[in-house]
Amino acid sequence: MTHDSDRISPTFVDRPVLGRPSMLLATLVAVAAIALIPLAALMAQPVPAPFVVVETNRGYPTLQAAVDAIGSGEGSIAIAPGTYRQCAVQQAGRIAYLATEPGSAEFTGAACEGKAALVLRGTEASVSGLIFSNIAVADGNGAGIRQEAGTLTVANSWFRDSQQGILTGHDDQMRLVVDRSTFTRLGTCENSGGCAHSIYTGDIGHLRVTRSRFEQGTGGHYVKARAAMVEIAASSFDDSNGRETNYMIDLPQGARGQITNNWFVQGEDKENYSAFIAVGAEEQTHSSDGLVIAGNDARFVPSLSRQSAFVADWTGANLRIDDNRLGAGLTPFQRR
Repeated sequence: MTHDSDRISPTFVDRPVLGRPSMLLATLVAVAAIALIPLAALMAQPVPAPFVVVETNRGYPTLQAAVDAIGSGEGSIAIAPGTYRQCAVQQAGRIAYLATEPGSAEFTGAACEGKAALVLRGTEASVSGLIFSNIAVADGNGAGIRQEAGTLTVANSWFRDSQQGILTGHDDQMRLVVDRSTFTRLGTCENSGGCAHSIYTGDIGHLRVTRSRFEQGTGGHYVKARAAMVEIAASSFDDSNGRETNYMIDLPQGARGQITNNWFVQGEDKENYSAFIAVGAEEQTHSSDGLVIAGNDARFVPSLSRQSAFVADWTGANLRIDDNRLGAGLTPFQRR
């Protein structure tokens, strides 16, 4: 498909209780017994598998093996802390990918099918607590996650230093939900196929982004969504250290829904600074009537003096733009 345009648990020490010599003796005997075991035997004890299918408690050496074990069924994969230079493709079923310690399991530098660390075309998938980094492929669309079918829910995850964070295919039955996740140093317009973005959805049914952070973009848009319905709320778009970025939110085919209670700051290094939010800039496939853009805070970095539109609209639809707090130099709305 061609696209256009980054705990230690408390250690409790059991102290021997005076007046209970039998417990102390048992402890000493156990220590002595361990001391008699050859070191080689201790070292030969099996290392826990990094990927465990929770429902069966079976471990696997690779994520793909764990995914294949679930197959067209339903299951959860517990992922141990570590840095993994591997990827996986989910062909069917319903699978949850869960870090046993959120923020401690990272998939880096590997893309299956020349696409992403996770390529998802099952019925459903959920991802929680994982890091995806340094994903790059020849066509410029290397992503942490590539959603090609079904429903995807992402929570408490971090996408960084890649061409794209999350990329989807085109399917009006697809739904993408992102909550409490961070997108850092993503996006590029350096490839002949067009631009990559922090989140880029194809023509899907529904995109929902809440309580998430977008920062330090390296090209393209922070969110580009061709979805018919969008909900982007309570998130931050910090472009103060962005490089050659474009819009904060681009809805190129129009959309219904809401963009509410977000925080935006535009930085100096822009490829296109004409608007923060663009609606229908390419085509008007979806109705935008009733799209609510309200309760947002938007401004330029303090050192910057320029003129820009907070919302630029090409659709002529009846947008509801209310109660946004805008910094100096920002025009609330422009019809184009």
